[in-house]
Amino acid sequence: MHVETHAGAHVRSRSAHHRLPAARGWARVAATLALTGMLLASFVASPAANAKTPQPKPMLDASAVAVPDRYAADAAQQIFAAGGNAVDAAVAVSFTLAVTYPDAGNIGGGGFMTVYMDGKPYFLDYREKAPQSATRDMYLDDKGNVIKGMSLVGHRAVAVPGTVEGMWEAQKRFGKLKWKQVLAPAIKYATDGFTVQPWLQQRREFASKNFGGKTNFDAYFSNLKAGAMFRQPELAQTLTRIASDGGREFYEGQTADLIAQQMYGHGLITKTDLLQYKAVWREPVTASWNGYQIVTAPPPSSGGVGLIQLLKMKADLKPQFDGVALNSEPYIHLIAQMEDRVFADRQQYLGDPDSYRVPVDKLIDDAYLAKRAEGITPDEVPGAAPVKPGLGDSMPEKAQTTHFSVVDKWGNAVSNTYTLNGPFGSGVVVDGGGFVLNDEMDDFEAKAGVQNQFGVTSGDVNTIAPGRRPLSSMTPTILLKDGKVSLVIGTPGGSRIFTSIFQVMTNLYDFNMPPADALSAMRFHHQLLPQKTIYWEPYRPIDGELADQLKARGYTLEGQLFNGDVQMIRIDGTAPQPAADPRGVGVGRVIQ
Repeated sequence: MHVETHAGAHVRSRSAHHRLPAARGWARVAATLALTGMLLASFVASPAANAKTPQPKPMLDASAVAVPDRYAADAAQQIFAAGGNAVDAAVAVSFTLAVTYPDAGNIGGGGFMTVYMDGKPYFLDYREKAPQSATRDMYLDDKGNVIKGMSLVGHRAVAVPGTVEGMWEAQKRFGKLKWKQVLAPAIKYATDGFTVQPWLQQRREFASKNFGGKTNFDAYFSNLKAGAMFRQPELAQTLTRIASDGGREFYEGQTADLIAQQMYGHGLITKTDLLQYKAVWREPVTASWNGYQIVTAPPPSSGGVGLIQLLKMKADLKPQFDGVALNSEPYIHLIAQMEDRVFADRQQYLGDPDSYRVPVDKLIDDAYLAKRAEGITPDEVPGAAPVKPGLGDSMPEKAQTTHFSVVDKWGNAVSNTYTLNGPFGSGVVVDGGGFVLNDEMDDFEAKAGVQNQFGVTSGDVNTIAPGRRPLSSMTPTILLKDGKVSLVIGTPGGSRIFTSIFQVMTNLYDFNMPPADALSAMRFHHQLLPQKTIYWEPYRPIDGELADQLKARGYTLEGQLFNGDVQMIRIDGTAPQPAADPRGVGVGRVIQ
């Protein structure tokens, strides 16, 4: 796939001609352009000799990326040409998407990165955190009811961002190139502009209606129009500061001051919240499956546990699946019963591991999952009995997220998912900084039993508390075979993330589909609540005889605009095979 480019009128964002007084504004822009030129010159001139360690012998025929747009693919190609590795390319892609994919790519959000480097797996948690002044009932009125929209739109919806700290930590630990080099492509796009595609204008228009003039979103993004060249000088200045002073500039320098000023009197985030923010290296969740080793996201993601539970339960239920056609009525019914059990466990046990002892090992234990699968039968009546969590009562995401997958020729890999949560996050743009802030506070449970924007609930393990990370479904995953990368995969989609990845992996390995076919096949989704509901997608709708069969079984069918945008790379021998989801505008590219 490719992204078409359109020539058009040159348009500047608000930060070019609305915010800055003429003399001071253009002086800043000129300074930014000058420094950007130096950074880019340094980037182009820097060969692989700048690497921190000697280059090992390549293991693969080429490097590869599967990314949401062509600008990110171009950035990765530049990084690989300069001798960078998978982490260097991933960091460059992340910052580039913050410019060219602003509804989801971000420096004002957070996420997870699963890494396989020099034969070892790693996981980096740079999920957002609740501010120190956050309280459990902060979104309730005086009658104890949830105030509609408060956790989604505006300053009070914003959690402390983690993306910049995450990229800084990853690049410091594993990158081969200089920090300035990996930010140079993003700075260039912010300074020189990029051509806006029609889909981005559509997303901007949708978000603008959602924000309803309650934020400063339109002042910055109203000129994001198809065919136009969109420049973001304030964002260029922010990225240039971060490139020059390091990732902590976002949390300790001028950018931190701008965020604190934006929040003052409206939101909860303070300079102290920013100073205290740290990304965390955690042990990834690993499991054996089908002759492979799964390396995936631990809590505060629910996705890694959920993905492993689904894969293992399906294997346990092989007799029930034998002879059942993919995406037929009996197939969907069996999968829906599995998903009921997974979401029941998610609701009860999963949350921030820094606040609770999450029973991950028990939840992915073979014997436990075999027992969970015992009650799943082809003739079970949907909703006939409530599905409960399997470990008893003991205590221990329309989303606009984006995912990209990277493999380098040395056999290293990055699977990265990061998010603003909703489209363009909270709609709050940092004045003078030029970037959107997340609305990640909605991923907490505002009140017991009240569903978030994805229709899911979570228990006491995911209530709001100062410094807590909200539960997520992001599931950046790497599959290994004999210690070598076999698959790198992930997607946006809120609570649909790990069910989508499960379906694509099943298509690949249980039904032996080629990557493109595995991605284009129909997807569906079911979760504990609302009961007996199967969600279908416009790309491959459930209709006709299949719809009639599911309704006869007792299911309600509901269409939903999936934002599933799976980006994956499968390794066939020594040949990487990148593939981008046909539902999106992503690019899969092999890079020599």
